[in-house]
Amino acid sequence: MDNVQNFKQRIKELEMKVTFQESVIEDLNQSLVAQQFLLDKIQRQLRHLANKLKDLQPSNIASQSEETPPPHY
Repeated sequence: MDNVQNFKQRIKELEMKVTFQESVIEDLNQSLVAQQFLLDKIQRQLRHLANKLKDLQPSNIASQSEETPPPHY
């Protein structure tokens, strides 16, 4: 009889652990979905900013290769 009670107790503990693990997995999944949503948003913003940067008019400052050398050369 003691063995049966012991097994019942162990099964009950295992069921509680599984229930807890399922809850933790669901919480982690929700966190992962939220992070992926945020990552997608940041990637869209980065693409938008990169496109805006490409569209900017070139600066009036010449690049170093286009500059005339100083008089002492």
